Amino acid sequence: MTSSLLSDLMNLNLSESGEKIIAEYIWVGGSGLDVRSKARTLPGPVSDPSKLPKWNYDGSSTKQAPGKDSEVVLYPQAIFKDPFRRGNNILVICDCYTPAGEPIPTNRRAAAAKIFNNPAVAAEEPWYGIEQEYTFLQKDINWPLGWPVGGFPAPQGPYYCSAGADKAFGRDIVDAHYKACIYAGINISGINAEVMPGQWEFQVGPCVGITAGDQIWAARYILERITEMAGVVLSLDPKPVKGEWNGAGAHCNYSTKSMRNDGGYEIIKKAIEKLKLRHKEHIAAYGEGNERRLTGRCETADIHTFSWGVANRGASVRVGRDTEKEGKGYFEDRRPASNMDPYLVTSMIAETTILG
Repeated sequence: MTSSLLSDLMNLNLSESGEKIIAEYIWVGGSGLDVRSKARTLPGPVSDPSKLPKWNYDGSSTKQAPGKDSEVVLYPQAIFKDPFRRGNNILVICDCYTPAGEPIPTNRRAAAAKIFNNPAVAAEEPWYGIEQEYTFLQKDINWPLGWPVGGFPAPQGPYYCSAGADKAFGRDIVDAHYKACIYAGINISGINAEVMPGQWEFQVGPCVGITAGDQIWAARYILERITEMAGVVLSLDPKPVKGEWNGAGAHCNYSTKSMRNDGGYEIIKKAIEKLKLRHKEHIAAYGEGNERRLTGRCETADIHTFSWGVANRGASVRVGRDTEKEGKGYFEDRRPASNMDPYLVTSMIAETTILG
């Protein structure tokens, strides 16, 4: 009875009582990976981020400001429909500034926006498709969902794109997330079970420029909320289990207008050569703990050596057969870890390949 009433109250349709809506302001915390949020009431529906009020929070509690000067200001940047409260309620992706209007050190969106607003970059209309891999962990023991406590399942092989109670673990959470992202307005393009049991992937894209980062962060936030309700822990660790188990990446599919036009394959090859020259810089920005994943085994390239190839999932960069055949298209940077910051990765790829 109490549970039923609680559910009813959570699903109240606010439009029946007036114009007021709830806006959930979301930002990236001090670790660069933790998503934080808080809600506020607004007098009516809003569809333009510039019409939303700026807000502030205690940065000393998120490791983003000292206690003696703790105010950090939230600038609304992107709006999504709220799949939890529904109606006209919204999720708001924000970035963070000092009261003087300077981006705080962990605000990677501001630097990315400068790159994407560069006329040379904007003219190339960079498209991104990001494959976000992640792992479900059993609460309190930090061991993958579906794995025997203190033990291991059968070796990899039957789990990738699998079906069955002994092979696919957490599908209800995954499907709930899929539909919630579509409802929110995120351009989620697919899902699949991954090679390691308890590990899944969703894909977002194609997205143009800065919107790729906004949509990945919104999708991550929604997944955090759904796993919270399910009592399961979401892990973006790039190598959650040692040994011959696949790690978790965030492969970044990328193209520019020049690459998508006739003769684009030659542009792609030149871009890959530019990536090779800055391999160490990219690796340093592609996620914490990535050295545990990029070992040259389990469908990865060695972290110390840049390589590329057609249809080669053991390379740093993979070019698809269709791109080779058609002489234009996109390529896939397979180096980013699952815990990468999408603002940093997408803008860095554009900067290297377009601005040189």
